[in-house]
Amino acid sequence: MRATSVAIAAFDDIRPFHLSVPCAVFGEPAGIEPPPFDVRVCTAEPGELRSQIGFSISTDYGLDDLAQAHIVVVPSWRDPHEPAPKALLAALQQAHARGALIVGLCLGAYVLAEAGLLDGRRATTHWRWAEPFAQRFPRVSVDADVLYVDEGDVLTSAGTAAGIDCCLHVVRKQLGANVAARIARTLVVPPHRQGSQAQFIEQPVLPTTDDGPLAQTLDWVVRHLDQPHSLDSLAAKTLMSRRSFTRHFRKQTGTSVGQWLLGQRLALAQRLLETTAQPIERVAERAGFGSTLSMRQHFGTVFNTTPSMYRREFRGSSGGAQRSAVTR
Repeated sequence: MRATSVAIAAFDDIRPFHLSVPCAVFGEPAGIEPPPFDVRVCTAEPGELRSQIGFSISTDYGLDDLAQAHIVVVPSWRDPHEPAPKALLAALQQAHARGALIVGLCLGAYVLAEAGLLDGRRATTHWRWAEPFAQRFPRVSVDADVLYVDEGDVLTSAGTAAGIDCCLHVVRKQLGANVAARIARTLVVPPHRQGSQAQFIEQPVLPTTDDGPLAQTLDWVVRHLDQPHSLDSLAAKTLMSRRSFTRHFRKQTGTSVGQWLLGQRLALAQRLLETTAQPIERVAERAGFGSTLSMRQHFGTVFNTTPSMYRREFRGSSGGAQRSAVTR
């Protein structure tokens, strides 16, 4: 299997964490031999580069390597008020025209927008800079409430740690959910997080480390999603009153029972669609939706797609070949 080439743009005064995020995600072999990604840090500017905290960055790769990569990542940008180097913009445009997947993490969205790659598309960036971004690039539809935005051949993420979510999402698109989950476990991060709005992203793992009665009940529910559940039935199983259960549940999960159940059912349906060939009807049954129509309606509302289209998009491929993405 030929590795997918990943070029990460490095520039003077870069924050080390921003550079390390795509290096860590795409550079983790995840037990696959040979490693699925060939990662190269490419200098976007001439001369020796220095990080924001002072150490130097040396690499043998430049913009020619970046322009020829399958996946190109701009991990941030040093100053949203400063235009990006024209040579970097040209290399991004060349890579995109050739069919590469272009990813702008955090303030890297500014660079992608300046290159014209986000015109007429949705995008996100660090919340602190979302409003100036929208003013500077009026042809881009900015969504500051999400962890990342997938527009098919161009992706953008919110600030800092959201870059991990975005890069893991790219891995899922390329190689499937199992590989992305293995990488996430190695990095000791959740395989999936949910922002404040629905995304093409699996629901997070159970948000608790408690082993008390409530946590035990929720763990049981996750293993029995094919059964009907309600606030009253879960309160009874936890040996709590309805009022006490509701208070403890919201404190521990941050949401309502109905929303939590829906999230868990969607998460299970996603995993089954990604990792099995079971019929859609069987997936809907195992996830507890009751009918394919109900599951299809929820997928349409939350993910703006159908279960069948989701399966085609996220089953992954052993060769890591790029496929067209379904936007949310």
